[in-house]
Amino acid sequence: EVQLVESGGGLVQPGGSLRLSCAASGFTFDDYAMSWVRQVPGKGLEWVSAISWSGDDTYYAESMKGRLSISRDNAKNTMSLQMNSLQSEDTAVYYCKAVRDGLDYWGQGTQVTVSS
Repeated sequence: EVQLVESGGGLVQPGGSLRLSCAASGFTFDDYAMSWVRQVPGKGLEWVSAISWSGDDTYYAESMKGRLSISRDNAKNTMSLQMNSLQSEDTAVYYCKAVRDGLDYWGQGTQVTVSS
């Protein structure tokens, strides 16, 4: 059974940091590119960041560039997203996603709330 389990979300004050993690199982993790996608309340899905299967290539949404760092550990089947200088507009449910050849798997999401 394919599983993607996010963790690390929570409540953080503006300007704070969080590190999200995604643990994968049930598929060949290093065959897949991985990404983070978020859903702001009342809005559609927004792509945040992605990393190639090897980890050599990383990509970030322009609106969040400079505040994010994505990484993966293929030996542990995990991916992480370090988020810094968080603002209220970053409040969302963050999902990890595995993608390959048009096939994708999604996690259940983790809530990030940025509020004082």
